[in-house]
Amino acid sequence: MKITIQSQTFILHHFGAVFWESNSILLLSDVHLGKVSHFRKHGIAIPMEAIIANFNRMDTLIAEFQPKSIIFLGDLFHSVQNIEFELFANWTKLLSQKIILVKGNHDIVNELFFEELNIEVMNELLIDNFILTHHPLEGNTLFNFCGHIHPGIKIRGKGRQFLNISCFFRKPTQMIFPSFGEFTGNFYLEPTKNDLVYGITPDEVFEVVLK
Repeated sequence: MKITIQSQTFILHHFGAVFWESNSILLLSDVHLGKVSHFRKHGIAIPMEAIIANFNRMDTLIAEFQPKSIIFLGDLFHSVQNIEFELFANWTKLLSQKIILVKGNHDIVNELFFEELNIEVMNELLIDNFILTHHPLEGNTLFNFCGHIHPGIKIRGKGRQFLNISCFFRKPTQMIFPSFGEFTGNFYLEPTKNDLVYGITPDEVFEVVLK
């Protein structure tokens, strides 16, 4: 789905990422690499294929959009280093794109790890009239792209039926990105009349009609 914010065009992808057309930037948040391995280490039987799924989806996005830069809006990694860090390091070596990490609360790895991979790490990033952070900002004058919340919405139907889905949650001066990573869960938000919600299915992004 294509949307316009402050005269800039963005493509919302059903993987939970955004392509910023004019700046050729791929944006994604809350990948939480290492979480699957963390769960497996503690005896939770998540298949190994789930580790590769994140990388496959990122590869698909890069092939589709051919971005010049990739920006992670925090929580790229879930916890201390494990096998997924090595997979990520090898993955980045195959890329030509500039990579930036806007640091999140889970990104506790020594920044030397990122320096060795030529990845810039910062707490926030200003681009044009947009401010990119991990945690949502309140009362900001610039439009804020952020993550952290893992937004979801409950769509209610007839007969007490309802569907829980991830979403892009847009406020007048902010858009909260869905979690990109596998097995991260959602925090369900209640939109107001000033909000826009873009729901995510396995195949598309659609605007949720709010009542």
